[in-house]
Amino acid sequence: QVHLVESGGGLVQAGGSLRLSCAASGSIFSTNDMGWYRQAPGKQRELVAFITSGGTTRLADSVKGRFTISRDNAKNTVYLQMNNLKPDDTAVYYCNADLIFWGQGTQVTVSS
Repeated sequence: QVHLVESGGGLVQAGGSLRLSCAASGSIFSTNDMGWYRQAPGKQRELVAFITSGGTTRLADSVKGRFTISRDNAKNTVYLQMNNLKPDDTAVYYCNADLIFWGQGTQVTVSS
């Protein structure tokens, strides 16, 4: 069982930045493939960014050039650096491990 706790969400103006963190426990973190997903009201949950245990990353087209995913295996933490935020980025952001385990989510609200 992997336990995930997200933090770093909040309210920011368009053009601003936030960094989300996801702390993992209960597994050998370095072996986990990690992802960030988001769900806006009335919409399906979608993949934002993904990083494999080997460090390969993938970003959704809508966030390329603005968001970066990274991991620190020594801290059992995965990060999502979000720059140049837009109102369309408003959503609950969820951390995921191995496409199985989910965190509770953290709200990101971008005002115009």
